[in-house]
Amino acid sequence: MRPSRVLSVAQVAAGESQSKPKRARRGCHLTLTFFEEDKDGTTQPNDDALVITLRIGDYDVKRVMVDGGNAAEVMYPDLYKGLRLKPEDLSPYNSPLMSFNRKLVIPEGVIRLPIQTGTKVVKVDFIVVNTYSPYTAIVGRPWLHTLGGVASSLYQKPTTSVAPADRTTEEARLEGLEKVVIDDDQERFFQVGTQLPPREKEELLEFLKRNLNVFAWDPCYAPGIDPSFICHCLNVNPLVISKKQPPRRPSKEHAEAIKEEVNKLKHTGAIKEVFYPEWLANTVVVKKKSGK
Repeated sequence: MRPSRVLSVAQVAAGESQSKPKRARRGCHLTLTFFEEDKDGTTQPNDDALVITLRIGDYDVKRVMVDGGNAAEVMYPDLYKGLRLKPEDLSPYNSPLMSFNRKLVIPEGVIRLPIQTGTKVVKVDFIVVNTYSPYTAIVGRPWLHTLGGVASSLYQKPTTSVAPADRTTEEARLEGLEKVVIDDDQERFFQVGTQLPPREKEELLEFLKRNLNVFAWDPCYAPGIDPSFICHCLNVNPLVISKKQPPRRPSKEHAEAIKEEVNKLKHTGAIKEVFYPEWLANTVVVKKKSGK
């Protein structure tokens, strides 16, 4: 049975609670696209359901099914126990759901939790049910729409990456630029238009070379900003007692990425080493838009 049918009652309830339909704003249309290389690491052809690992709360949760046909997010006992939730953490939810064995199930309640995907964090309402499921949770349209993404069972992944409909657009833009290296240092270069007249190109390069001191070629050349200009402060309530997260050991790949980033920040002077008897939060590794 498709999980979307399991949540048929919830879909009706969610549909009734929605306000008047909103018209989409007209404007620039961005393209959410999958490419052929996105199939790398998958078994093709496949007709599998889209089951992924999501970071829910402070934990990486496996066996989460993504179903765009569902109008609600559902949490099953394995995840409920794994997150160490208690009945007092739930809010009442009275609309019944239909389980995989076609029996009505009264939800235990609903809880709002954050889901982190890349650099984006979306808070969703999980309906907690005490029934068997091969999945730890099911996420559907509310999460996808708030995230601004699309999911593909063919590519076995969701995406929120906005890309041109044709990748050659960016390549064509770079074709009109010429790389000019400064002082034989491959890390220090300018890109100038190939269509510039020779005299204008020479004058532009001379101007840039005279003002090399205004370019930060490496992060260590820009160690900080005067606090009188701008200062970032954490919105932390001093009356709230800090809580220590359960320890998580990063994988070898993540540990190397963390070490590299920390060394880079120490080199630039952005951070310094301190020693505390206790730590509060685990290190979270998030991929950049470049994929690094």
